[in-house]
Amino acid sequence: MPALPREWPEAGIAPRARPGAPHWAREGADWPNRAFSRFFEAGGVRWHVQVAGQGPVLLLLHGTGAATHSWRDMLGPLAAHYTVVAPDLPGHGFTSMPPNRQMSLPGMAQGVAALLGRLGLAPEYCAGHSAGAAILVRMCVDGLIAPRVLVALNGALLPFGGAASSVFRPVARMIARNPLLPFIFAWRAADRSVVEGLLTRTGSTLDAAGVSYYARLARHSQHTGAALAMMGNWDLVSLIEDLPKLKVPLVLAVGEADGSIPPADALRIQALLPDSVIRRYPGLGHLAHEEQPATFVALLEEVCR
Repeated sequence: MPALPREWPEAGIAPRARPGAPHWAREGADWPNRAFSRFFEAGGVRWHVQVAGQGPVLLLLHGTGAATHSWRDMLGPLAAHYTVVAPDLPGHGFTSMPPNRQMSLPGMAQGVAALLGRLGLAPEYCAGHSAGAAILVRMCVDGLIAPRVLVALNGALLPFGGAASSVFRPVARMIARNPLLPFIFAWRAADRSVVEGLLTRTGSTLDAAGVSYYARLARHSQHTGAALAMMGNWDLVSLIEDLPKLKVPLVLAVGEADGSIPPADALRIQALLPDSVIRRYPGLGHLAHEEQPATFVALLEEVCR
C-alpha cells in the first residue's frame, strides 16, 4: 500500500465532534472496518476515510445519506487486490460539514479531488453508488481524475423528467435551507421504524446490522442536514448535458427492484453513451451492493481486470 502521510492520526483518533455530529468514540466504536479509518484535513474539510489493501487504487463513493458502512462487506475482499479508498462524503458520517456552497455537485467533486491530492493517490478504478456515481462522473468530465473504468451502482445520473424537474429543485432548495429541518429529521429518525420504512422504500432488504448503521447516523442533524443540502444544491441537468463528454468506460449496474432510481434510466444513459454497458440484477433494490456484496465484489474485480 502507498505510504500514508505522516500527519495522519492513528486509527481511532478523531477530532472532537461538533454539535449535531456523530461521535467517533461512541457511534463509531464498532464502526465497520474501523481499523482502516483515518481522519485527515483537505479542502477545508476534516475527512473520515478508510484506506485498505495494496495494488491499483480503487476509489469508492457512497450515496446520499450513507457513509463508509455502505461498503462494509466489500472493502475487505477488494483490499486483497486493490488499494481501496473509501471516504465519508462531506457532512456524512464522520466527515465534517463544509459551507453550503460546497455541497453542490461540482463542489463535492472538487472536495474529493482535494482529498485525493492530499493523499497523493490517483484512482485507476472507481465505483460510486447513487449520488456517489454522479460525483465520479463530474470528476471525470472535469478532468479531476482519469480512471480506466467507472462503475455506477444504481447511479443517480439523470434529473427528474418533465415538469417534476422544474418543481422539485426549488422545493428541495427551500427544504434544504430551512435550518430546523435537519433537527426535525434527526428527531424523527430516533424512531428506528422511521429509518426502516425509508430503507424499505428503496426496494432493498437489509439485515439488522445494516439498518442499525443508517439509524445511528440519521439521529444526528449534521448527517441529515448533509443529505438535505445535497438535495438542495444538486444540479443533474448540467451533468446530463456534459455526460456525452465522458471518455471513461462506464458500467451501469442496475438493481431491477430499485425504488429510488428508475431502472429504465440506464437505457436513457446508454442512449447518450452507446459504449456503456448495462448489468441487470433482478430482485435487488437501490442498496443492491449491501444486499449481495459478494456479487458486486465479483463485478468490480471483473471490470477492473
